Amino acid sequence: MKESLMEAAFDAAGLVGYRYRTEDFYEMGREKIREYARAVQDLHPAHWSEDAAGALGYAGLIAPTTFLSTVAMLANRRLLETVVSGDDIVVQTDQVFEMHKPILTGDRLISDVELTSVRRIADKNLLTITNTFIDQTGDTVQVMHTTVVAITGGDVNADMSETIERVIMSGLDTTSQTVIAAADGLPVTKPDSKTAARLSQVSRTRVPHTAIRFHDIAIGDELPTRTVRLTRGDLVNYAGVSGDANPIHWHDDVAALAGLPDVIAHGMLTMGLAAGFVTGWLGDPGALIRYGVRLSNYAVVEADSAGSIEFTGRIKSVDAATKTAVVVIVAKSAGRKVFGLATADVRLA
Repeated sequence: MKESLMEAAFDAAGLVGYRYRTEDFYEMGREKIREYARAVQDLHPAHWSEDAAGALGYAGLIAPTTFLSTVAMLANRRLLETVVSGDDIVVQTDQVFEMHKPILTGDRLISDVELTSVRRIADKNLLTITNTFIDQTGDTVQVMHTTVVAITGGDVNADMSETIERVIMSGLDTTSQTVIAAADGLPVTKPDSKTAARLSQVSRTRVPHTAIRFHDIAIGDELPTRTVRLTRGDLVNYAGVSGDANPIHWHDDVAALAGLPDVIAHGMLTMGLAAGFVTGWLGDPGALIRYGVRLSNYAVVEADSAGSIEFTGRIKSVDAATKTAVVVIVAKSAGRKVFGLATADVRLA
């Protein structure tokens, strides 16, 4: 019986469509928004001041673009414990955010979680998880697609698990719960008229209060370059704020066992920095309506010196009918491109 449960759990392709809704809501806190904005070095006043947010038409502080990645980590734990072995390492490769309604202080969010795709590449499972976030009014406010690759324990240094157990945060369960999850029967639920949420149109219909106006831009225009400094302290702070306790981001020995040249910045941290680079140029964080990133490299942060990431961007396309534009973002660290492809769809005044 145990063997059949394990086989079912690791047949990831057979679990496509596995779906559930989180049992409890996540309440957006004023200080948590500020805390996260500080972690991704986003100083836009609308994340910090109610007066500044109100001037842009928001009823409270607005969360930075990538904030809900932290909520998704909590919501997705059950799914990952079901389809990934405790000996596997999960590495993020792609992330897409679709914004339908600004996330504000006091919002209460639940998440539908679904395994939407499994691809087999080079003997590794490439999993795509979709989070649909729904607020207290029943509106779908954001949809997030996260793609990760599961690297099996056999491909990782044998000492890694033991080292991680020595340094990981106390109270964080790193053991596999695969059999327990499989024994639950893996119910696949489909939303019906009572549970399906309506897709909010707020982000696509509200009047944006951007500092940049549509008639002032053209294809090929470049955004002002921004260079961000990163220290080990920044990585530790982001780990605590986001809940991403992976020690490759703060512990030299674990990073070395993972085959990395040194400790590296979180993928989501680099994405958060890049999103702030765009919204800072826009002047209105709620005017970014889609954000997609494919990670191709990492930013190394050494112990005895700060690392840095340089962000540049240019207008790739414009749509006069909707006053929208697509911005291509380039992130470089130590001369290497961190993003394989990164784009932001924005609405302009």
